[in-house]
Amino acid sequence: MTLHGAEPPAGLLLAAGEGSRLGRPKATLELAGERLVDRGVRMLRDGGCSPVLVVAGAEPVEVIGAVVVPNPGWRTGMGSSLRAGLAALPPACPAVVVALVDQPLVTPAAVERLVAAYGDGAEIAVATYGGAPRNPVLLAAGHFAGAAEAAAGDMGARAYLRANAARITRVPCDDVAAPDDIDTPGDLLTIEDALRREG
Repeated sequence: MTLHGAEPPAGLLLAAGEGSRLGRPKATLELAGERLVDRGVRMLRDGGCSPVLVVAGAEPVEVIGAVVVPNPGWRTGMGSSLRAGLAALPPACPAVVVALVDQPLVTPAAVERLVAAYGDGAEIAVATYGGAPRNPVLLAAGHFAGAAEAAAGDMGARAYLRANAARITRVPCDDVAAPDDIDTPGDLLTIEDALRREG
């Protein structure tokens, strides 16, 4: 039984960081011939999100199929990007799936599972890997203000999720995705190898 309305959740891709350990902003980094920002937008859109917003900062980007939200305060960390993205959502937006641009092994199938959990009544749904909560994360509209208020520094939604642990629906995604981050050149090589083996 679907407990929520027919309107799909929006997608929010956080892509504002400068990639200090990588040596360049991650949004326009190419992986298998596709920029990470385009890969992330495609993942959210194919997973059932509409519209899709991208929070940009260190490097201005133009993205087909997404609304770009500039975050002038990107240097203060991911919290400011989450606040900027949540503030830019359409007024009637029922929910949002938040994803990070530097996790390219997260797939549309993982997003679909979060959207399905929301359709079944989940107010907060979090993808888990090996039982551990990671990304992406779905928040119903009733949690936007609280998540924005709790977002500080580089924490994003983590503090809000900890404070609302009892309300979280955990969604196992081990079989369809992986939460590996691209933080260093070595991480990039590892993920490129993983994609080559898959493809």
